[in-house]
Amino acid sequence: MAVSGRRTGRPTLEEVAALAGVGRGTVSRVINGSPKVSEQARTAVERAVAQLGYVPNRAARALAGSRTDAVALVVPETEARLFAEPYFLDIIRGVSAELAAADKQLLLTLIRSEQERQRFEQYLAAQRVDGVLLVSVHADDPLPDQVRALGLPAVLNGRRTEDERVAFVDSDNTGAGRAAVAHLAARGRRTVATITGPLDMYGARCRLDGYREGLAEAGLEPDDGLVATGDFTEEGGRRAMRELLERRPGLDAVFAASDVMAAGARAVLREAGRRVPDDVALVGVDDSAVARLMDPPLTSVRQPIEEMGRTMARLLLQEIAAPGGPDDQPRRMLPTDLVVRASS
Repeated sequence: MAVSGRRTGRPTLEEVAALAGVGRGTVSRVINGSPKVSEQARTAVERAVAQLGYVPNRAARALAGSRTDAVALVVPETEARLFAEPYFLDIIRGVSAELAAADKQLLLTLIRSEQERQRFEQYLAAQRVDGVLLVSVHADDPLPDQVRALGLPAVLNGRRTEDERVAFVDSDNTGAGRAAVAHLAARGRRTVATITGPLDMYGARCRLDGYREGLAEAGLEPDDGLVATGDFTEEGGRRAMRELLERRPGLDAVFAASDVMAAGARAVLREAGRRVPDDVALVGVDDSAVARLMDPPLTSVRQPIEEMGRTMARLLLQEIAAPGGPDDQPRRMLPTDLVVRASS
């Protein structure tokens, strides 16, 4: 706004964007020195900044895209599942520890509906956080790309596809499935079933691929009747185990793609009078407290979950400090290890 040809207030990011003919996110990226801007757009923004006399400062940092010292951790799950599954809690523990050491604030965000997703996108557009960590992403989730389009660094826990372009930290999910089946075959099990995670999640598909590779390496014939789809919940493990027993009552081993689903499978096996491990050997993934507390204790493929959270936070902090280009996103793959207990 101008009075008698003179401005009455500090120029805003929106005014710079309007004068430059670009979006607000582009202006923010230019101001923050991001390389993810065309030379033409950068020149237009710099010209508009000079013409308007726009100066980023701490008082206007939300608009200017300066540091907020806050990081959002997004979990697209309900409170019930968040607090019921050790995986999420271990990720949060790792992220929180790393951010606290860097004197950054952690904003935990649950997204349970499309309305909440839209509200969160608006929150991000206001530049109220320096970066975003995303957990439990599915193949069709557009949020990581939307975060990047706003000029904000993002790091995923896991990835959506093999060709993921957003920074991520993952574990060797294929190796997890392969190791589980190799162990079961070495113990003389010949009819090895699996309970998968949701197959719109890349990590779940990798564990299924590892299971199939393990069968081939052990000389065991694949059988689609020995594959049941779960959803990483205990109830999903129960449903899948019932399916498997109906289809292949003679199965003698089960690889469940999470400890929580293995707990559900264990309950169904007990109801059906099947002893673990005498009649059916059981292996899970995560090596969580669930595995250690089961009866009998569960053999599980250990993921370094808390370390995954720490690594995610470290990568995000590095990206905030020195943004990389779209083809220069950090990727980390952490190893998995089989922890043998009495269930197998």
